Amino acid sequence: MENSKLLGVTLFAVMLSIALAGCTQTGAVIASETVNNTPTGTASAVPTITVNNQTTGDTTMAETVKKGDNIAVDYVGSLEDGTLFDTSVEAEAKKAGMPARPSYAPLEFTVGAGQMIAGFDAGVVGMKLNETKTVKIAAKDAYGEWTEEAVQAIPTKDLESMLNATAKVGMQLYTQNGMSGKIVSTDANVTKIDFNHALAGKTLIFKITLRKIGN
Repeated sequence: MENSKLLGVTLFAVMLSIALAGCTQTGAVIASETVNNTPTGTASAVPTITVNNQTTGDTTMAETVKKGDNIAVDYVGSLEDGTLFDTSVEAEAKKAGMPARPSYAPLEFTVGAGQMIAGFDAGVVGMKLNETKTVKIAAKDAYGEWTEEAVQAIPTKDLESMLNATAKVGMQLYTQNGMSGKIVSTDANVTKIDFNHALAGKTLIFKITLRKIGN
């Protein structure tokens, strides 16, 4: 692949903005091509998930979530080592020392509409109001595996000319088509930008509580 290409996007259609060195892609987990980590994306046919159900309240004969339902959930997302990377619950965010958001509220989406990462979408099916479920999602059903192909090399002088700034490791970059990447190495000749999602290659664990079914 030529150095002047970024995943099929030419070099001169690349950067809209940059963030300070050292910033990361953490945030809400729901859009596969956004900078944040909220669990949105494209659903796959048979996601690999492990479920541990913990129910609260009276769910006897209650309505269960099915494809096409509009629902609202609270969630706490963590890695296998216990590191919390996103949540809709303010108390959990504060306990983990995460940066504060302007507001906290349950996440609303349509089940099976492709708005969520596949494992999250599949994990809520069959849930009842006030039920809490812990779902373990393999990388392939979350933000995909980390790939070397997503790390792109660009001539440093061309990149710095576009940015009108010095390339630095940790600098966050955004393309015109919504992709984001982080500079992982740079020297006088070549700068490498990693366009893998920050959670690529990682197994994700979500504690999900169903707050609403329907409009």
